Formats: sequence, structure tokens, C-alpha cells
Amino acid sequence: MSEEVREDFSFQSFIGANLADADFEGANLRRAIFDGANLEGANLSGADMRSASFVGANLMKAALDGADMRKARFMKAKLSLSNMQDAKLEGADMRGVRGRYAVWRRADWWNARMDESLSKALEKKWPRAKNE
Repeated sequence: MSEEVREDFSFQSFIGANLADADFEGANLRRAIFDGANLEGANLSGADMRSASFVGANLMKAALDGADMRKARFMKAKLSLSNMQDAKLEGADMRGVRGRYAVWRRADWWNARMDESLSKALEKKWPRAKNE
């Protein structure tokens, strides 16, 4: 079994970049800055996004399946219609996020910091007991 070479974009800045439909599958995005970037439809599946910043970024329709989003900053990011199955969200700051129409299956959203309105919506649609 050969080990895949992961693209390394860690510690880089993509502030305000237009990265719609970009392919970052399995990439190392640790501590990268995507504030205000357009990542609509981007593939971030399996990406290491720990401590990265996505403040005000457009992540609508993005694939975030299995992404490690721990301690990442998503304040006021748009996550509607994105897919976050099996994502790790512990310590992620999701205040002001629009994402109630995203797929949060098996994602530990209760370990993220978010507005009460979003957590109430997620509790109804993706309850912790069924989600684990």
C-alpha cells in the first residue's frame, strides 16, 4: 500500500480568493487563512483544516466529508447545502454560521462553538444520540 502525497497549503493565505470548485481533497490546510474566500462547491473532503481561518468565507455546496475542522474559525461563513459527514468539529468557532441546510451526519457539532439558533436547529435534525 503506497502512501499518498498530500498537498501542503498549511500557513498560506488565500484571503478573498476565488476558489470555487477547487479540489483540496486530503490537503493539509492547517492554519491557512481563507477569510472572505469563495469556496463554493469546493472539495475539502478529508482535508486537515485544524486551526485554519474561514471567517466570512463562502463554503456553500462544499464537500467537507471527513474533514478535520478542529479549532478552525468559521465565524459568519456560509455553509448552507454543504456536506460535513464524519467531520471533526471540536473547538471550531461557528458563531454566525449559516448551515442549517447542510448535512451534519456523524459530525460532532455539539463540540463546536455556535449560535443557539443553529444548535437548536441541528438538535432537531441531527440529534446527538442518532448522530454518534
